[in-house]
Amino acid sequence: MRVLRLVTTPDKTFFAGETAALEAAGVDLTTLPVPGENTAHSTAAAGSDYRSPVAYVRHAVSAFRRSFGDYDLVHANYGLTGPAALAQPNLPVVLTLWGSDLMGRYGPVSRWCARRADAAIVMSDEMAGLLGQPCHVIPHGIDLERFSPRPPDGARAELGWSEDARHVFFPYPRKRDVKDFPRAVRVVARVRERLDAPVELHVAEGIPYDRMPLHVNAADALLLTSRREGMPNTVKEALACDLPVVSTDVGDVAAWLEAVEPSTVGETDDELVDALAGILARRERSNGREAVRHLAWPRVAEQILAVYRSVVDDGAPGPDRARSPEPPSSIARRP
Repeated sequence: MRVLRLVTTPDKTFFAGETAALEAAGVDLTTLPVPGENTAHSTAAAGSDYRSPVAYVRHAVSAFRRSFGDYDLVHANYGLTGPAALAQPNLPVVLTLWGSDLMGRYGPVSRWCARRADAAIVMSDEMAGLLGQPCHVIPHGIDLERFSPRPPDGARAELGWSEDARHVFFPYPRKRDVKDFPRAVRVVARVRERLDAPVELHVAEGIPYDRMPLHVNAADALLLTSRREGMPNTVKEALACDLPVVSTDVGDVAAWLEAVEPSTVGETDDELVDALAGILARRERSNGREAVRHLAWPRVAEQILAVYRSVVDDGAPGPDRARSPEPPSSIARRP
């Protein structure tokens, strides 16, 4: 099978993992990224996409031309690539939504595209509910070899972290507003008042991805204070290392943590403080790896490949795209 993939940010680690897994499953992939640099990473509103409309027009033209090649389908990754995928007349379209494209400012565009795609994939049951149409729930996979448990004391020694302190890992940069780092600071400050041991808060800034498992294994707990999420990869990676998780009740995190002990979700600061203080006092690992074993990339790739096959077996692009749909710009203006 040959697949033309459209994507905004090809350097995302989960996208690279999906690429490797699909290629290992025998899929011939051609990746066409949106031209230009996404400047969202340097803004407080990171997670959206900040390219000019001209970049997306150029992307649509490239996708149109490529669609006359020997491909079986177009796989659009992130909602803003949906219009380019749908503008070509030759190939069926699979659209994968990552989370911020459905829950953020571009939600109307993502929904418009999902209704006209031949199949839609989302990351969580919450996203499926927000989308409000039939879709496939296929979370991003995990590299279970990279993210695997190792002795915490050895990881702390390698990083130079104090063995006497309790270590909380915040898995995002400070400036990503939706992740609410100030709330994490408040929670940890209150936990310090509850424990006899020092409590240190570590932030995932400037950490190469290949060093991330070391930090996860060195920590005593992962703290997530996000205002919204789909199904955060950071939680799944923490679970794969048996790291306890304390999180706001966002996305499908509560469902993933239901059978994991010790780990919990909380709505209020008091709930987060109580949960984090209890976990740090116990200083135990969780049974999280059992909850995410099925998310190994080869198994996830098989689920995506099954969607590909179902779309290709159905034949030509869906009937909604054979008509002349109104442009995404008009649908985006609707309340």
